[in-house]
Amino acid sequence: MIRFLLNETLVELRDTPSDTTVLDYLRGNHSPNPDRKTGTKEGCCSGDCGACTVVIVEPENNHLNYQTINACIALLPTLNGKQLITVEDLAEGEKLHPVQQAMVDHHGSQCGFCTPGIIMSLFAFHHEAPENRPGILEALGGNLCRCTGYQPIVDAANEIASLTPSDRFKNHEQGTLQKLSTLKTQRDDSAEGVFMPSSEQALADYLLKHPQTRLLAGGTDLGLEVTQQLKDLPSLVTLASVKELKEIRCTDQEIIIGSAVTYRQLEPLLARHFPDFAHMLSRLGSQQIRNVGTLGGNIGNASPIGDTPPVLLALDAQVELRKGNTVRSLPLEDFFLGYKKTLLKESEFIARIRIPLQAHQLKVYKLSKRYGDDISTVLAAINLELDDNGLITKARVALGGMAEIPKRALACEAILVGSPANSTTLKQAQEAIRSEFKPLSDVRGSSDYRLQAACNLLERYFLEMSGQTARIIAHA
Repeated sequence: MIRFLLNETLVELRDTPSDTTVLDYLRGNHSPNPDRKTGTKEGCCSGDCGACTVVIVEPENNHLNYQTINACIALLPTLNGKQLITVEDLAEGEKLHPVQQAMVDHHGSQCGFCTPGIIMSLFAFHHEAPENRPGILEALGGNLCRCTGYQPIVDAANEIASLTPSDRFKNHEQGTLQKLSTLKTQRDDSAEGVFMPSSEQALADYLLKHPQTRLLAGGTDLGLEVTQQLKDLPSLVTLASVKELKEIRCTDQEIIIGSAVTYRQLEPLLARHFPDFAHMLSRLGSQQIRNVGTLGGNIGNASPIGDTPPVLLALDAQVELRKGNTVRSLPLEDFFLGYKKTLLKESEFIARIRIPLQAHQLKVYKLSKRYGDDISTVLAAINLELDDNGLITKARVALGGMAEIPKRALACEAILVGSPANSTTLKQAQEAIRSEFKPLSDVRGSSDYRLQAACNLLERYFLEMSGQTARIIAHA
């Protein structure tokens, strides 16, 4: 049974298919819903426009954590044990919520179609702890306004940023915490088409008996199979309560990241150890995506344009795979076999990702048509080490969008290692990239563009390494 709070009302779903999206449930598109709420809008059904944004709430360190999600691609098991808040829940009678009032006062709504999603993003922003609160543009980056009324929306957000939450949600926090705690103790590991294990061992045992079931972590890619490809997903297992897969551990030698850790959880850690990696994460999808999308999911879907695999390749990362009680670790570069094909065996799953903590000069470059909330055309992660004489002693150059898998540029690396970091070496390494990769042409860029871009990004790395970019920018 899937149990959650819809605003303050307990909902228990026994027979609703688990591959129903939260948006379809709210709007009653495919099944009767006595609590039908149509304020949440359907825009793109791919997690791109933000019109469907809602807020999920769950306990965290004895307080409530408010996070936005895209209801159009979130599947119902995402809600289990949480509170779901929609735009209808904010006002108290005739009194608007402060977020709604700010949008009115600053004329932040025009046609109104995207307004509910924008209001929900601002509502979550309003309830963020100051130390965790994202920038305004980051918080709103997943909400598109087709009327282009962005400045009034930003003005409303600036007003909200100056206010301390004092709404009924804040005032009822302890009561909501108690309700959610009660939900957590009333466990039921199965519902219509979904298994909800509470431990890694239970997950491993279940997959041995049900090898064809699909894993649901953030669902930001899996949900597209429902909304874009119109697939039925009759058997799911959700990782939401598998605590071992949501843990991060650090030693002197490595960072060990559970496969169900979200991008949002990762950002502070990566900012300390790999700043360029953290910066790239801020451009991976939108806040709604980063709130639920997971590192393991980005690896497991084996997309050639996934943003994190090239960076992990450049950092010598390993993946830990588990089947039953058997665990094996392997370099990430051995994991990808072909387009959407990996080394995962039947009933096996990604348990953890291990990133060694060692000296690095990592730079990450993402090219996309939009700065944020967009898929990469080319992503380059470059990590070179030099000795005191300026010779390159180690090279890892990994590219996304250039082949059927995220791939290291091995011929390029062979040229670089043992060579001086000069223009001659750069040209030879660029030629190696041109001979090694044959990228396809698609709506994001032609093959020639991708090749030229990859070569240019390697040159940019060389310029930044030598400090020339600052001079070039100063004289531009």
